[in-house]
Amino acid sequence: MLITLIQEAMKNGCRVNPACVETEISLRTYRRWLCGKENTVDKRPGAKRPEPSNKLSQEERQTILDTCNEPEYANLPPSQIVPILLDDGIYHASESSFYRVLKQADQLHHRGRSHAPKNVGKPTSYTAHKANEVWS
Repeated sequence: MLITLIQEAMKNGCRVNPACVETEISLRTYRRWLCGKENTVDKRPGAKRPEPSNKLSQEERQTILDTCNEPEYANLPPSQIVPILLDDGIYHASESSFYRVLKQADQLHHRGRSHAPKNVGKPTSYTAHKANEVWS
């Protein structure tokens, strides 16, 4: 953490401002992180963070893709695949994880036998100023 690096530099005799310049954060950011004498986490967007412990492994992702590409599930969306698997006592991941994995594999397209939904344009607006002016 940057806070600990700055604090170690200060223990060795460095001033706060040069330590902040060296770690590429502003003095204001350092003071905001130290408010209340409790070290807070690095909230910058580019900060290095540990990988989540519950992240799907590559094997689990491949299992989801293999399941979705089986012939009996090939025409079904994840909202129907997951409950069918749960009825059989099989749980690979949540429905949202199925959608996320399919989207990352560029397989999240229309999967049913019916036609894909079409975008229908809005009807042109007609305005009636008196009775019996607009008929459709």
